Amino acid sequence: MESRLKVLRVFKALHKTRVDVFKDDVRALTAARQKINEEFRKNKEETSEEKINQMINMASDVEIVLRKTVIQGVHVEDRKIVLRPREDQLLENTPYLDDQKKT
Repeated sequence: MESRLKVLRVFKALHKTRVDVFKDDVRALTAARQKINEEFRKNKEETSEEKINQMINMASDVEIVLRKTVIQGVHVEDRKIVLRPREDQLLENTPYLDDQKKT
């Protein structure tokens, strides 16, 4: 029963991340939904606790990669794309100094 809750949590997290990452992109939202659902459906008969835990870990890793590394790009003109990073992807910009003595 505990595994079932973990599976449902990671399933829900993946879909929530999908909606955040692919906001306003119907095609990507649909494709991601189909892929997530397909992968979970494909393995719904799995009974091995070890394999279930491995798949939960893999799904969690995928969710993290999507959330942290995928940046949405929007075509605004011919040969011009505007990037739309999410708030959690923005980091404080610290300038690089070649000569550390100048600090």
